[in-house]
Amino acid sequence: MENSEGVKIESTVVTEEPLISALDIALFVVIITVAYFWYFKRDKQSSSSEKKPYTIQPSSLSSIEQTSNSSFIKKLKSTGRSLVVFYGSQTGTAEEFAGRIAKEGARYKMKGMVADPEECDMADLVEMKEIQKSLAIFCIATYGEGDPTDNAMDFYEWLQNGDADLEGLNYAVFGLGNKTYEHYNEIAIYIDQRLEELGATRVHEIGLGDDDANIEDDFVSWKEKLWESVCSHYGIEETGEESNIRQYKLVDCSEVLPERIFSGEISRLKSYENQRFPFDVKNPYLSKIAVNRELHKSGDRSCMHIEFDIDGSKMRYDTGDHVAVYPKNSSELVDKIGELLNADLDAVFSLLNTDEESSKKHPFPCPCTYRTALTYYLDITSNPRTHIMKELIEYASDPKDQEKLKLMASSTPEGKKEFHEWILRDNRNIVHILEDLPSVKPDLDHLCELLPRLQCRYYSISSSPKVYPKSIHITAVLVNYTTSTNRVNKGVATNLLAQLIPTNDELPQPTIPIYIRRSQFRLPPKSQTPIIMIGPGTGLAPFRGFIQERDYARKEGREIGEMVLYFGCRKKDEDFIYENELQEYVANGTLTKLHLAFSRDQPEKKYVTHLLEQNADELWNIIGEKSGHLYVCGDARSMAKDVHSIIVKVVMEKGQMTNSLALNYVKKMEQQKRYSADVWS
Repeated sequence: MENSEGVKIESTVVTEEPLISALDIALFVVIITVAYFWYFKRDKQSSSSEKKPYTIQPSSLSSIEQTSNSSFIKKLKSTGRSLVVFYGSQTGTAEEFAGRIAKEGARYKMKGMVADPEECDMADLVEMKEIQKSLAIFCIATYGEGDPTDNAMDFYEWLQNGDADLEGLNYAVFGLGNKTYEHYNEIAIYIDQRLEELGATRVHEIGLGDDDANIEDDFVSWKEKLWESVCSHYGIEETGEESNIRQYKLVDCSEVLPERIFSGEISRLKSYENQRFPFDVKNPYLSKIAVNRELHKSGDRSCMHIEFDIDGSKMRYDTGDHVAVYPKNSSELVDKIGELLNADLDAVFSLLNTDEESSKKHPFPCPCTYRTALTYYLDITSNPRTHIMKELIEYASDPKDQEKLKLMASSTPEGKKEFHEWILRDNRNIVHILEDLPSVKPDLDHLCELLPRLQCRYYSISSSPKVYPKSIHITAVLVNYTTSTNRVNKGVATNLLAQLIPTNDELPQPTIPIYIRRSQFRLPPKSQTPIIMIGPGTGLAPFRGFIQERDYARKEGREIGEMVLYFGCRKKDEDFIYENELQEYVANGTLTKLHLAFSRDQPEKKYVTHLLEQNADELWNIIGEKSGHLYVCGDARSMAKDVHSIIVKVVMEKGQMTNSLALNYVKKMEQQKRYSADVWS
């Protein structure tokens, strides 16, 4: 701007025609500028290969460093290892199992490492044959509608789309699933078969863990036979008893500055003080609780309607999505551990991986206080697994306590029975174990290494963004129950939420970290498509959002299809949640039919499944004659299975099909997303 103004002034003062015009000067400047930038960019590119490896970037790795870190083959070769255990984990269990296998490898002269497939170049599997007596093990969970876990998605797609020659790769697969779900261990089964198709050698048959029964027992049984197969395949022998080798070493951080100490953040230090979009599993949004009200009218149970404020967060959700809530353990339980172990919970410490090649330097954000670790990062309320029993043996000073732990850690029938009865049936957590075995006094830092990570809890979103773009609603039953040892166990997330009551004054409102997880549970693209929704209890949650969205479309003047809802609860006067809302939707025509089952309002129990059987004509009219969609939300163990059986029966009878044809018809509905389930066990 200054130059152009200068040229104009000069042209008005000078009367003679200049040798070089303003246009010439402008063109000259442009040419020089372009030449300079072209030369600079070329020079920078030519020297980048030399400069990049030596650039230190504390917050992120350079592309060359990332490539180097992604090569698990290089790590295996440089450290003399022959065993790599990959995990596909959504809740941490598969990662835990992978760590246990890698640790045991030392007993069989196989030094192992754990690897996250998301951080590895899985195409390097073709080079495993270059490592003598090498073995790749995959601990793979299946979640959702037969989906791979987030961190195994790229590997799954690579197997599907690629045709790598994996001859010379030796492998074994253990799957983590739940038999109450239709797609039981589907991802693990696929990976096991696909690796063989690509030429790899299966060293041991696939293991299928069932989380609805006793996945720990399934894993231990499979693992024992795995090592027998490994010894046979490679001609090696076990070197002796497994020693309890620590994976992490304790570091005293008492001199660390307060601003460098984690206080509950999931990943980034001070992330709750300085929030940055986008928000995800490692960077949750600290949401204010806008509404927290009771839905049950009476009775001794509680069901909460909670609204999370997301105004200004840039977070977006779709009807049918899930919201993850990050809980924290009760201070009562945390204090109890400190008391039982006579430990200073406010001491600042860090756990550093003894394996320098591992990409996982700490088991959770460090440094922090023991109180922070036990409150935000560690699961102290679930049933500990057998490997924890094994690690606790050395800390028992009483021979009786020692023998009890040894028995529960063993894989004998007697040991499995004792573990099942004393831990699982009696629902003991680590606090209860330390109370009931008073001579067991583990080092607190070792206990922090052993305990699994505290996981976020997922809830079906019970609102539509069309109606509530600035808030997310959930419907949650308060979990409280008494165990056979007369202890009261409390749900970690729901009991925390029950305490977060917003106030009407100017005090800071309660907050909790959340993020949105996408779902495949979706309304049909066309609002005219008829739908049937089956959701007893809190299974109603996503359908509340569905109904809101269709009601919004109706008010906009759009045509909407039939909406039929099947809802059930115990008693109409106690736990008929959202009753007034539902009746209003019936009155205005958004909800075509509302079928209600109150199981305890009459001598004989009445459930939604009974109503489905009574309305076979209506069911077939919508899913058969009108090609409508059917949705199920709620208990996977019994309700969802019963609904599936009834649907198949209706298709057989009303569609005049054989059982085989009816099963294929329902299967096709599922493939076309016309039959969707959002269930839990």
